[in-house]
This record gives sequence, structure tokens and C-alpha cells, in this order.
Amino acid sequence: MIEYFPFYLLMILAIVLIIMLANKLKVAYPVLLVVAGLLTSFIPGIPVVHIDPSLIFIIFLPPLLYEAAWAISWKELWHWRRIITSFAFIVVFLTALTVAFAANSFIPGFSLALGFLLGGIVSPPDAVSASAILKFVKVPKRMVSILEGESLLNDASSLLIFRFALIAVGTGQFVWYHAALSFSWMLIGGIGVGLLIGFIFMKVHKYLPTDANMDIVLTIITPYIMYMIAEEVHSSGVLAVVSGGLLLSNKRHHFLSSVSRLRGANVWESFVFVLNGIVFLLIGLDLPEIVAGLKQEGISVGSALGYGLLITAVLIVIRFISTFGAVFTTLIARNYITVADRRHPGWKAPILLGWTGMRGVVSLAAALSIPVESNGAPFPQRNLILFITFIVILTTLVVQGLTLPYLINKMKLPSFDDYIPEEEEEIIIKKELAKHSLNHLTTNYNGQIENHSMLRQMALKWQEKSTEDYDEAINAESKAIYLDVLNQQRKWLLNKNHTDVHFDEDVIRKFLHQIDIEEEKLKLI
Repeated sequence: MIEYFPFYLLMILAIVLIIMLANKLKVAYPVLLVVAGLLTSFIPGIPVVHIDPSLIFIIFLPPLLYEAAWAISWKELWHWRRIITSFAFIVVFLTALTVAFAANSFIPGFSLALGFLLGGIVSPPDAVSASAILKFVKVPKRMVSILEGESLLNDASSLLIFRFALIAVGTGQFVWYHAALSFSWMLIGGIGVGLLIGFIFMKVHKYLPTDANMDIVLTIITPYIMYMIAEEVHSSGVLAVVSGGLLLSNKRHHFLSSVSRLRGANVWESFVFVLNGIVFLLIGLDLPEIVAGLKQEGISVGSALGYGLLITAVLIVIRFISTFGAVFTTLIARNYITVADRRHPGWKAPILLGWTGMRGVVSLAAALSIPVESNGAPFPQRNLILFITFIVILTTLVVQGLTLPYLINKMKLPSFDDYIPEEEEEIIIKKELAKHSLNHLTTNYNGQIENHSMLRQMALKWQEKSTEDYDEAINAESKAIYLDVLNQQRKWLLNKNHTDVHFDEDVIRKFLHQIDIEEEKLKLI
């Protein structure tokens, strides 16, 4: 391990340099990282990287899912819940089913059970890849919300399919009522464990004498505890992390201090940056081991490459069919139920949504977790499944990942008017927030305003009669009053986000972040 330490340090440095290059070229960094890992693996003397599947599932997956749950807007997730759940569950199942029949029909030695296993592995699109690409292009908020919500939930559904297929391959039988009970427990138990552990940690943060450092450490531990306990009771660790993360994210202003939120955001951003970089680079570096295993089974690389491209084509086609099917279903359903938007979405949005099916870390982790042996014999087609998964990840990342920004720019999607334009929204919030703050100040502290220059400056600024900040020392009383005003601003923003569907939660979060910064500045004075 010690002899490889310089190699791992160089790998971290390479990740930083590659992501810098990706930002310069305005290319999604997972694309360059996978390609760089693949090219690096052919350099003589490079250590052969063996990826332990437990490292992917236990070390990488919980924090990546947890961070995604904290970043997503619950309001958006609920608003687009129907299409998100249809893509995250129904489309994932249909994709796995289609891949199963395609693999059984065209790949020698592939049973339906093995086909379902492969389908469960390659069915979930990757959240990180889509987010990295959408960072460089402007797309309607609804598409970002749908993609983020889908990616958050489809990992759980695909891994459920994977588990049941693995059991079917190992035992040679599939008892539907046992599977139904197991599925129900994995679903209900996973969500229950996540909510329970999230509630416990929320109380720990709130009532124990923690500081910012302790809070950050606890947030890093939390997803691992959720995942491991859920897996220990044979429920879904992925669903536990997602449900618990959504709960804590939605309640963050009730149990974390401003300094914990500010520092925690910085730590998590760096932590996830490194984790994502390592995983995508390792995908490329792992190719030699996969090819070596393929040769041991007597399968030519050319044939395996053809199978991989076939499965990739199936995935792309079924996703296109699913997106247009979702549009058609919505057009019918709007006549009977309340839908998120009754207007016809047109043909551009489904095309772009259909082209966002890049695969990534979850597919790799699932493939690697296939046991080497089953009932004392080598697991059937294991290395071929690994190779096909690699080809699917590489092809979708490179082909779809590189062409998606061009497609978005060419198609010029409408804004859909889901929200007030961001600049206009910020002006409205500033004015309403100033009005609310001034009203709170004059109603509760009218007698103190004249005695403190800071409070007078604040009142004049909110009345738009002054643009100057306070310029005198702040005493304890005025500081306490200002902290109370900041708390009232925070409550007003949270209520605004909850009650007004026309305001984008990302903009609300920007103002909440500014209030946290202002509170910390005040504490330093």
C-alpha cells in the first residue's frame, strides 16, 4: 500500500488538472476523467487498479447520494413528482425488461435472469454527469429538476431489480410472492430507517452542545450510518440515505447554526468533488482488469464490444420511447387529474430528456459487486457483464455527454414561464424582505432606533433613503436586535419558499446563504 501512495497522490493531482481543463473547454468533467483513466491504463508501469466493490458501495455511494439529496429542491421534487417517479421506477423497470430480452436474444449464453441482472445494472442514468453538463448550458428549470429528481430515485429502483435478479441467477428460481414481500420491506424499511436515523441525528445536532466542526463531522457520518443500518436489516440503503437526506435538508435551518451551514457547505463541496473525480477516473483505469477477465472466459474483445454497443443502443432507444410516452400519458391524464403543467410540452423537451441518459458510478458499482462465484462455480458471464457495463458508461458519457450541450444550444428550448425571471425575482424579494424587516424593526424596537446609529442606518437603508452601511461600533443591544431581524428574515424567506410556487428555491437559498454570512460577520464584530 505504501509503495502505491505516490501514485494515489498523483491521481488526485491529475483529477484537479483534468477538471480544470474540462472547465476551460466547457466539457463535462466525467467525460474527460473516464477517457483520461482509459488512456492512463495503457501506460507501461502503471499499477493495475483493482476496485473493491465494497469500497464503491460503502465509501462512495452514501455521501454522493446524501449530497444530492441536500442539493435538490423538495418543492421541485414534489411539483414534478409524477414524471419523476414514472422515470425513476416505471421507466427503470421497462428499461431492465427490454435489456433482458435483448441480451437473451442476441448474446450467447445469456438467460433472462442474467439479462435482468444486466438491465438492473445499466438502467439508471447518472446524476453527476447530467449536472456537470447542464452547468455549461442554460436549460429550463423544469428539465433540471426532473433530471435531478429522477437520478436521485432511479438508483434505488435499479438496485432493487439488480438484487432480485442476482438471487434468481444464484438460486435458479424466482418466487414472485417472496419477491413482492422483499420488495415491500426494502422500500418501506429503507425509507423508515432513513427517516428514523435522520430524526435522531437532527435531535443530536439540536440539543447536544456541538460546534461547527462537530456538526460537519456528524453530517459526514450520517449517510454511512443510514446506509449500513438499512442494509443490515435487509432493506434499501440507497432509499435510506435519500429519504434521510431529504428530511435533514428540508429541516437544516431548524437544527444547524449559520456557521455550521456555511462551513459544512464548503467541506461537502470539496469532499464530493474528490469522490466524484476518483470514481470516474477509476472507471477508466479498471479496463485492463476487465479485459483480462474477458479473455479468461474465451470471449473476444470485438464480440464483447459489439454486445456493449448493442445494449447501449437499446438503452438510448427505450429512453426516447419513454420520454415521448410520458408526454402522451400526460396529455391524456390532464383530462382526468391535476397535472403539473396542462400545456403541450412540444417535441424539443422530450428529445433532450431522451438524450440525457449517461451512465456512471452506480452502474459500475453494481457490476463490480457481482460475486466471483455462485454455488461453488464461477458466476456466469460476470466478466462480459463488466465489459458491457464499461462500454455503456464510456459510450454514453463520450457520445451523449459531448453532444448534449450542442443539442441544447441548437434547439433553443422555451423558458416555459415556470418561474419569474431570476433578476426580477431577486428585486421582488429584496423589496419585500426590506419591507418585512423594517416593519419588524419599527414594531418591536421603535424606541431603540433613535438611540443606535446602526439601527437608524438599517431603517434608512430599508426605506431606500440611504445606501451607506453602519459606520460606528455596534454595542451589544443593537447587535442582539440585528440578529433578531436576521432570524425574522430567514423565517420570512422559508415561508415564502413554502407558500409561493412562482419563486425558484435556488434564488431563495441564495438569500438564505447571504443572511448566514451576515450573521457570521456580525458575530465577529
